[in-house]
Amino acid sequence: MEATGWNIRSWLTRERAIGYASILALTELGLFALCVAGAHGLIVKLDHQTSTDFVSFYAAGALADAGTPWLAYDRAAHHAAEQAAASAEIPYNYFYYPPVFLLLCAGLARLPYLLAFVLFQMAGATVCFLAVRLIRRDLPPVVFLAFPALWWAIGTGQNALLTAALFAAGTALTDRRPWLSGLCFGALCYKPHLGLLVPVALIAGGHWRVVLGAAGTVLALAGTSAAVFGAVTWEAFLQAAMSPGEVYGSQAIFMGGLTSPYGVAMMLGAGRTVAIAAQAVAILFAAGVVAQVWRGNAALPARAAVLLAATPIAVPVLMFYDLMLVFVALVWLSRVRYAAPWTRAAMAVVFVLPLFSGNLATETHWMVAAIAAGLAFGVTLAAIWPEVGLPRRPACRPPLTRVGLA
Repeated sequence: MEATGWNIRSWLTRERAIGYASILALTELGLFALCVAGAHGLIVKLDHQTSTDFVSFYAAGALADAGTPWLAYDRAAHHAAEQAAASAEIPYNYFYYPPVFLLLCAGLARLPYLLAFVLFQMAGATVCFLAVRLIRRDLPPVVFLAFPALWWAIGTGQNALLTAALFAAGTALTDRRPWLSGLCFGALCYKPHLGLLVPVALIAGGHWRVVLGAAGTVLALAGTSAAVFGAVTWEAFLQAAMSPGEVYGSQAIFMGGLTSPYGVAMMLGAGRTVAIAAQAVAILFAAGVVAQVWRGNAALPARAAVLLAATPIAVPVLMFYDLMLVFVALVWLSRVRYAAPWTRAAMAVVFVLPLFSGNLATETHWMVAAIAAGLAFGVTLAAIWPEVGLPRRPACRPPLTRVGLA
């Protein structure tokens, strides 16, 4: 696409993309260090002690190690365990994960808190990068490090890197290693709502071995957690799972951090009924698009990209740190064959936007996370549209010498 005398394809080359990513990564590293120092009161004195979401995981694991895993779903007991792990001044961090996740939390809680935190995030980043390399073996590490949601995930102590890794590996292996793909998708049962569109895609595409592999993995993990922690823990989880509406409906969490129409409607003061209706429409639309693309003859990069880009729109409660899914979508988009040249510039905008998804939303109520998710979905639809209806290309390994994420 020629415009104002220059060409996007020649401007945003692989070398320049790596250079820009290096600058962005160094900037984010500096900002991250500044935020860590501020969170520990090294810049200005804090009114109260801060914590990350990881304290919730660690406390739940500590309760499991103490022989009372069901108390992870008792707010009073869980909060006390959080205070014991970090500080008596920290606010409460909710724990709504199924007992499957306790299997990991219990192992982490056997380590000192800080060591467990570092190990969890380093392992998450490593497996996420390796999983994305299944999509593009020539992906430069600095591009991965430059994506802002990576630092949000680490800084908030969340598990978004593990989620992104499972999505990346699951989609990459769908055509050539269906049983392993099913294992990855099934492992998402530790955060089951994020897999909302996965059955839609797999069933529409007729990937029955992936479906069976996922179902078997879910049953195995659920059975193992029930055997280890007892049925009473599952009962406690199911009771707790009936109450998240009190948290998300009363805006006990910051709605500006959500990527969904539900969060946008709640931030605009539309009320919960309107927000739920808007989200229902979004789910139906996203599911319809995913089903149509996966039912058709589009190549795997197009199918995988639309599944990953649609998920932050369809899932009602998906926070800004989970925009790591958008990164995986962008990597898949870099392999779409017939995307228009302008797509690169749009992808660059989508790449940078998550940098502002947490701080600007908090201070100005700009819903940057939702804007980033919406733009990513729109760019993906525009990029893959030429592939819809084309003969499906045989499954193959990602090329080694394609132009990078640019």
